[in-house]
Amino acid sequence: MKKIVEFIKKTPKAELHLHIEGTLEPELLFKLANRNDIQIPFANVDEIKSAYSFNNLESFLKIFYQGSRVLIKEQDFFDLTWAYAKKCKEDNVVHTEIFFDPQTHVNRGINFDTVINGIYKALQKANEEFGLTSKIIMCFLRHLDEEPGFEILDQALVHKDKIVGIGLDSSEVGHPPRKFEKLFNKAIEKGFLTVAHAGEEGPPEYIWEALNLLKVKRIDHGVQCFHDEKLIQKLRDEQIPLTVCPLSNIKLRVFNKLEEHNLKKMLNKELMVMVNSDDPAYFGGYINKNLIECQTALNLSMKEVKALIINSFKSSFLKEEKKNEWISKI
Repeated sequence: MKKIVEFIKKTPKAELHLHIEGTLEPELLFKLANRNDIQIPFANVDEIKSAYSFNNLESFLKIFYQGSRVLIKEQDFFDLTWAYAKKCKEDNVVHTEIFFDPQTHVNRGINFDTVINGIYKALQKANEEFGLTSKIIMCFLRHLDEEPGFEILDQALVHKDKIVGIGLDSSEVGHPPRKFEKLFNKAIEKGFLTVAHAGEEGPPEYIWEALNLLKVKRIDHGVQCFHDEKLIQKLRDEQIPLTVCPLSNIKLRVFNKLEEHNLKKMLNKELMVMVNSDDPAYFGGYINKNLIECQTALNLSMKEVKALIINSFKSSFLKEEKKNEWISKI
């Protein structure tokens, strides 16, 4: 086991399911609240840490959106992203494909350019300083109506050189992918790749809709696929990536404990699955911790751990040549 843990730490890996707003550590949240004179209901960092406790997706999102209020200036988004980039270096993540939620910020008066430029500049600096490569995916908030998304999509077109894809996140239950079919069709017409959260808390039908109506290249989460044998067969046959986030699933009570997670079963079914950290500041661990704790709880073999890491590169939006280059080093 010690050998596998060392392998996880030393091996280059890619992360494909990471919300940049979800990397807002309590210390930075407190610092930005003071810097921007934003009132928060916490007297100190310890109180914030205590608040990072939830029992479902809705209760998590409440504190998540509250935390995002401290992000005001371009420098704030830069500092947030730079802090995550340093975590990548620490965990030997060499390629990351991050989500950001413009509606969370634009709807409270923050300029779209402020958000994307801060994020992009930090990722550029990380590339120059330690070779981290990255892609940016803009997510729509599914608890909102489809119509406001078209205006956001128009703003994203100005930054098409920075944003490669469109995603769908936030409260899943009651907000099926079909709600955003027209918006995603327009995004595809404009040349964006598409991904979507589906089958985290929502039923397998949501995964079918994401695939058939939103034409997604990847399913974010997808753990509920085990309730539909035909869906499992399609996911296996077409090797559709499932960006699983184990510690997130436990924190949000999708599974009661890590030992009950279906990650190993997914590997046994030969699904294109890999491990990611989702919102690591809130869920208690970045990618290495996710991998190490999964290995321990599910007794993953070296071969299975390697498969998870190889799948992260295979499922990325990197060019084939670059994927193969990284895979050859695993």
